[in-house]
Parts: sequence; structure tokens; C-alpha cells
Amino acid sequence: MRMLVKVGGAVLDEPDARSSFARSVAQALAAGHELVIVHGGGRQLGRMCADLGLVERRWRGLRVTDARTAEVALAILGGSVNRILVRALEVAGVSAAGLSGADGALFDAEPLHSDEVDLGYVGQVSAVNSKLLEHLLAGGFVPVVATVGPHQGSAGGDEPFLNVNADHAAGALARAIDADVLLLLTDVPALLDGKGQRVACATLDRLAELDREGTIEGGMIPKVEGALAALTPPSRTLVKIAPWAGEDAIRGALQSSVGTVLLSNSEVVGRG
Repeated sequence: MRMLVKVGGAVLDEPDARSSFARSVAQALAAGHELVIVHGGGRQLGRMCADLGLVERRWRGLRVTDARTAEVALAILGGSVNRILVRALEVAGVSAAGLSGADGALFDAEPLHSDEVDLGYVGQVSAVNSKLLEHLLAGGFVPVVATVGPHQGSAGGDEPFLNVNADHAAGALARAIDADVLLLLTDVPALLDGKGQRVACATLDRLAELDREGTIEGGMIPKVEGALAALTPPSRTLVKIAPWAGEDAIRGALQSSVGTVLLSNSEVVGRG
């Protein structure tokens, strides 16, 4: 089974959690799965921005990114966060390769626009070239993708890379590699309703209802948006929001009792 796994938050920031996640990747590989990992790193980026005196602004779970913040995002997400995660995977016995959007022309990005706020150098994936991913997978490597990418059409000058939300990028990349499963791992057990209860399965209609209730907020917004990008027809990808914790978190996330299955419409409820 081909899986794209998006991870972020405490998994990347805490050594024990990072090692546990790396072991879960090794176990999934041993079970015969192919994996591509897409990661965020908002905590680390936030700390460095604070150290540099850069003010943090957010809108619907996205970090508003000026030119200086975009430079820091490239250095932190495409540099230290990516390399430390690759090293943790290697220690767990996983052959891993760190990438950004620029490597092998993996993906281009275009600015993400909003009528409500100027997001600056926040991007969205505009084109994917999966050739390098396919070569790495065929060679037994796990690609580890930092979601900073060159501006589509740029001439390679001094223009900052665009900062793409990792959940958004995961949906686009999952479609490009025809993933069987997209796992959006997070520090909550699932998508929760207004009473704090797990939503086992959410169709588009249910998601719209939860959005009207104000239940989908903060960092969960781009997760849902990334999931919907992966589900845009035609798609056969199983999409789940699931917890990252546990020694076998990746395989555990596939269980029907874990997390939330997101579906493109109510006619495929049985798929979850």
C-alpha cells in the first residue's frame, strides 16, 4: 500500500516523540507499505521568528509570511527540521532522503490569495513532478518533504520561496503519486464535534455542518482543506485524520476505530 503521511507538531519538536514516529515508519515499511512523509514545523519556525523579533500572525490556521519570514521558513523547515527528522528515521533503520519543492523540481507553488488578508509569501502547490519521488521509492528510500517551494515561473533569482502549509501540500502530493492512503497525523485523536466527541466518518455535508458550528478551527482548517484536495474526483485515496502517538502509530491509524475518515460524498460511506 502506498501511503503519504503528514506529520508535524510535537512529533518534530520532541526527541522521544520523533524517535517513536520513526519506529512506526520502520514498522510500516516492514509490513510492506511504501511511504512518503510530508512535514511541517510550525513550533520551530515560531521560536526562530520570535528570536529574530518577527511578529507572528495567523489566519485560518496559516502563518502570514512576509519576505523575512519566508527566508526563515526555508532555513528552518527545509533545513534543520527536515534534516533532524531524516536523521531520526535513519537511526530507526529507515533509508530516508530529505527534499524541498526545489529538489528534482518536485513542486512549484503559486501565491495563495485571500480577500480578507494579505498572506504574503504563503503558497499553494501549483504543479507536481513526482519523478524523483518515484525513483526514491523504487530505490527503497522514504522521501521526506519540507513544504517550501519555488515560486512558479521564477527565474531562480532572489525571490523568496513560498511557505506552503504542510496539510495543503500533502493533499496535492497524495493526488500526484496516486496514494492509496493519506494520513494527516496530529496531536488530537480525530476530528471532534461540538461536544468533543470523535467524528468517525465525515462526508462533505458533515464537514460543512461542523464548519457552520465553528467546530473546525485553527490548525484543523488546513487539514480538512488538504484532505478535500486529495479527494477531488477522480480519487481513490483513503483520507484520515488520526493521532500521531504510539509506537505503531501509522499502522494503527488504519484501524476503523481510530481517527476520522474524510469522504468526498455520502455515497461512499462504506469505504471507511
